[in-house]
Amino acid sequence: MPAMKERLANEGVVLPCGPFHVRITSDLDEVAIGLETLYADFPEPDPRGFVDFEVRVASTSPLRRYVRRQARFVCDGRVPFKPLPARQAFAMLEWGLNWVISSHAHDHLVVHAAAIERGGRALMLVADPGSGKSTLCAALVHQGWRLLSDELALVNLATGLLTPIARPVNLKNRSIDIVRALGPGVQIGPVCTDTAKGDVAHMRPPADSVAALQRPARPWMLVFPHYQEGADLAVRAPGKAHAFAEMVRHSFNFALLAGDGFRSIGRLMDQVRVFDMRYGALEQVLPEIQRLWEMPR
Repeated sequence: MPAMKERLANEGVVLPCGPFHVRITSDLDEVAIGLETLYADFPEPDPRGFVDFEVRVASTSPLRRYVRRQARFVCDGRVPFKPLPARQAFAMLEWGLNWVISSHAHDHLVVHAAAIERGGRALMLVADPGSGKSTLCAALVHQGWRLLSDELALVNLATGLLTPIARPVNLKNRSIDIVRALGPGVQIGPVCTDTAKGDVAHMRPPADSVAALQRPARPWMLVFPHYQEGADLAVRAPGKAHAFAEMVRHSFNFALLAGDGFRSIGRLMDQVRVFDMRYGALEQVLPEIQRLWEMPR
């Protein structure tokens, strides 16, 4: 970690973030540990080269380094969030990078969704917070799917393809232990307790997903997952009009894109098969997704 701390304190660490490059600096150990643990496989662009955004996660004041330590997220001089306890600094960085992408990637339709790929075709998991989306995404990635994104699916307006992000998978509360139990190949970073979202941790993205950051994928199937403890598996194919409305609801920039957003979702509806899935355990839903994926069109 000393080498990572030194880089963050000086030239910074440059990360690819979807369509952007972001330079990160920090004086906090929590950020250094998180980056070293979860981003070790990411390519390292020249820190002196062009970047789209400058991000700093740092102590709020010299005194706060020792007493009730706090962290502040700053992007190009803007402070979009209130300070948080310093022990939540890496979680704040991850949330902040999501904000950077969702607030600026307007050559894409930005959807609150996970996205994974197999054979050049993408499965999108579109859901409200707490629906089990990230847990399901992590389990499918553990079964060999390529991770495109956990929180934000980026649909290129020009091509209709999904742009990879492949950043760590965000896990909360019970999901942390569920994903950790998937097998020895799963690597999870430090657990951050007592955040506004409860306990938070992140799963390291597979090295092969990171290596394929330049390879987009074609949308093929769209699933609205709904985890409900104790529920039986229930699958239905909602109408495309309902799916269109749900995509609008889960898009961060549909209104801003106006006609481009409407056309992007319309094209997406022409490309994908859509399913609504309610389930009570991964053992129910994983084979069902595989079955539906392999069905002839």
